[in-house]
Amino acid sequence: MTNIKETQQVLENSSRRRFIVDTAVVGGGLMIGLATIPNLAMAQSKGAYNPNAIMNTGDPEVNAWVNIKPDETVVIRFVRSEMGQGTRTGLAQLVAEELECDWKKVITESPTPGQSVARKRVWGEMGTFGSRGIRTSEDYVRRGAAAARIMLLQAAADSWNVPASELTVNQGLITHAKSGKKMTYGKIAEAASKVTPPDPKSITLKDPRTWKVAGKPLARLDTANKVNGTKVYGVDLQLPGMLVAAIKACPVFGGKIVSYDESKIKNLRGVKGVVKVNDGTLAVVADTFWRAKMALEALPIVWDEGKGANVSSKDIDKIMLDSLEENGDFTIRNEGDALATIQKSTRQLQATYYTPYQAHANMEPMNATVKYTADKVEAWIPTQTGEGSYAALAEAVGLPLEKCEVYKLDAGTGLGRRAAAQDFVRLSAVIAKSFPGVPVKTMWTREEDMTHDFYHPMAVAKMTAGMDANGNITGMHIKVAGPSIRATLFPMALKDNKDVFQMQGLDAAAGESQLGYGFPSLLTEYVMKNTHVPVGHWRGVNTNQNAIFMECFMDECAKAANKDPLAFRQAMMKNHPKHLGVLNAAAKKANWGSPLPAGVHRGIAQFMGYGSYSACVAEVSVKGNTVHIKRLIFALNCGHVVNPYLVREQIEGSVVMALGSIFNPEITIENGQVKQKNFDSYPPLRLAAVPKVESVLVPSYDFWGGVGEPTICVVGPAVINAISSALGKPLRNFPLHKEGLNLA
Repeated sequence: MTNIKETQQVLENSSRRRFIVDTAVVGGGLMIGLATIPNLAMAQSKGAYNPNAIMNTGDPEVNAWVNIKPDETVVIRFVRSEMGQGTRTGLAQLVAEELECDWKKVITESPTPGQSVARKRVWGEMGTFGSRGIRTSEDYVRRGAAAARIMLLQAAADSWNVPASELTVNQGLITHAKSGKKMTYGKIAEAASKVTPPDPKSITLKDPRTWKVAGKPLARLDTANKVNGTKVYGVDLQLPGMLVAAIKACPVFGGKIVSYDESKIKNLRGVKGVVKVNDGTLAVVADTFWRAKMALEALPIVWDEGKGANVSSKDIDKIMLDSLEENGDFTIRNEGDALATIQKSTRQLQATYYTPYQAHANMEPMNATVKYTADKVEAWIPTQTGEGSYAALAEAVGLPLEKCEVYKLDAGTGLGRRAAAQDFVRLSAVIAKSFPGVPVKTMWTREEDMTHDFYHPMAVAKMTAGMDANGNITGMHIKVAGPSIRATLFPMALKDNKDVFQMQGLDAAAGESQLGYGFPSLLTEYVMKNTHVPVGHWRGVNTNQNAIFMECFMDECAKAANKDPLAFRQAMMKNHPKHLGVLNAAAKKANWGSPLPAGVHRGIAQFMGYGSYSACVAEVSVKGNTVHIKRLIFALNCGHVVNPYLVREQIEGSVVMALGSIFNPEITIENGQVKQKNFDSYPPLRLAAVPKVESVLVPSYDFWGGVGEPTICVVGPAVINAISSALGKPLRNFPLHKEGLNLA
């Protein structure tokens, strides 16, 4: 991780290209902002949201994080994106906790990337992915809030000519017990804005065990306008004089445009023109989306589909499976002589697993609105990284950063698609550049969105274990093959052409994706096999398939040893107390070992990802080819819990995504093209199929872990292990419709 000083120097002196690399790959440094400056923040009210409105009320801010108005409204500023995960509410709770304000009077604002960079990134980096929204913000937002509280108390003390140490505050009301004087934050905020800020390092933050606002299951701040229909997403945005573009890329990834005949559509109603966006992409711009879409469909286009047109899923599958017999591109862990140990063990066990490509299928298809002039370019974007979009915008139009601005819109889900891959911003910017002075909203159809995604990478794994006469594992060999996300999106981030990120959850002896078992000998290898199909981050990323490989194979080993799956795992987790803690908590909540109704079977799994430890127990029954999931029980240790209600929401959301990924059809390739084009061929999980979900939160109060992604990876293997128990055979090929199984 780059330190603060290095990151600031990079941003002040970097090119646009370097800026996007640093903000998207490295994540950048963070800086406490305590200076008194004019109020520069976008309105993000509890009601309707006007993304083009810049607040300039004249109210002095206490510091960069807090602005308190005379009516006692507390405005809290964040730059993390909101996609339904609740980050904005959780961060607001942390600020309100240290600020000691009235939670009922809290609203939030989102400063723009341009405003933040102009102030030396006072609000820190803006990425909202990797379950980092709270855990990488908590320290500096809490210190900013605590500093504001100190400044408010000092201003009150100065006005009363008493020591600040004699003052107390509760819900924004400052009290001097000796004199009986009282004053609200709103009355002293202007004076506080002139107080010299304290050194953030000198501030002692509250013990989370004493929290009164943070740590509580408070209602979200962003619900009302979603319910009353006033919420404005990117697809809803309307600006004066706006034009709308429909976009089409070559059906085969990497293909190019040979020719197109614009004369066939130029006289159609509302059509403003055709834009060649790049060698493989065209757009039609019109006064409405429907007219742009229909004109694009009528536009004669000749494609050169390239070498990718000869590739289908069966070819990709063969490449991946054959690569498991090759030497690994590199070894990640090599502890003891695992291969020799396995070879001389009493018993050897081997299994090969397959997981497919998956699409994001966000509720809100990709879109961005851009207004370009030679002096300034503005964009309204549902993005997971404001700075990433900001840099991509500047790079696409060729203007310096100071002439660009991005107004972040809340996204109708993100799931990683709106993060590192900023293609939707670049393409939209190029289109808008052809219509200077006019805002142009570029929208992807569902079909274009689904067939030109950055997909969750498919992967295969060969798992091999040696066992002694007592059924104990003596050695473990893990070999994974598949395409690399970093090779697709950030080849410059690869070190010696190695992508350890693909082994997430299996790679590290320590860290935020630690393998939770102590094997006497261990060898893990990765074989990088990239294809013409682009891959990217998808909620849970590589812990999803790696947990299936590891946890399903652990059940196979337990069965081979004739041991209980829980006890089998526990014996190898003595040096991994946090992994063991969540495993035991989930098992206890599920009454593991107690009798189940006839026909009901249990499965269990544990894994670590995004700095958090999770475990799941599944209870299922199988009738014929139909799987009925009765109950899922989770345990999660994310260190500190800022809002248990939001945490449970994230766990429940992970269930929906995980079950869909192991049961529903996958993304497949035929003649170089994605076959699945809409929800008729790539259906989401039905609400009726969602089982009862129970959660046990076991915070240990000694670290900050993620919440949005850690639990998704344990759903699949827990359910698969339960189904395997019911069927009496292992399941290794996913999604499960390949095994003839369907979800009730």
